[in-house]
Amino acid sequence: MSTLKPNWHTAPNVSAVTSTREGGVSKAPFSGLNLGMHVSDNPADVEANRAQLAALANMPTAPVWLNQTHSTVVANIATPTDVVIDADASFTTQPGVVLSAMTADCLPILLAAKDGTAVAAVHAGWRGLADGIVENAVSLFETELQAWIGPAIGFDSFEVGEDVREAFCASHSEYAIAFKPHSSSGKWLADLASIAEMKLKSLGVNSVTQSGLCTFKDPTRFYSYRRDGQTGRMASFIWINA
Repeated sequence: MSTLKPNWHTAPNVSAVTSTREGGVSKAPFSGLNLGMHVSDNPADVEANRAQLAALANMPTAPVWLNQTHSTVVANIATPTDVVIDADASFTTQPGVVLSAMTADCLPILLAAKDGTAVAAVHAGWRGLADGIVENAVSLFETELQAWIGPAIGFDSFEVGEDVREAFCASHSEYAIAFKPHSSSGKWLADLASIAEMKLKSLGVNSVTQSGLCTFKDPTRFYSYRRDGQTGRMASFIWINA
């Protein structure tokens, strides 16, 4: 089993980790460390994967899991819970609450107050990113914060239609640099990670670190829905230590 440590420097009481697909007990087509219960994998295998990861990462409690629907809902979590919460991001100021964001091409965005008093985990596909999930998460912080953008589908791999480009560029022309023509049929390639960084910086988050990792191009380490269709999920986690 392997994990990734975000390449940022947070307050010493903040911990974060991102899973890969390497290791685990899931069988094809989820082969590896699938953490998603909603993808038709064997639930017992998913539970085993989750338990192995929690132990490896030395999590203080079991993660809080979300039912992600590309919404802009941010759940404020006060205590650990095994109830799956309908939201696409979570926020806490409480030590020992492990937040999660599941992905398989979408952006995992981790946020941390620089003084270690609050953290958030965000799942951002193109729709949530366009509709305001990042703005909603950032608005809950009361002090200066920093962000890490984890493994997601890269600029050269994410083909979208004109509707996606318009969703970003119609009211924010500066996002045009995150799109490049892909074919004569009117398709575009989109750089979601760059859009997220521009969005964060416009909100006053000046410390933004990019993982630079593409899920689509690395089938050994990452699940990719766009590449494989039926597949598993990684997750990014963040918590405040007591």
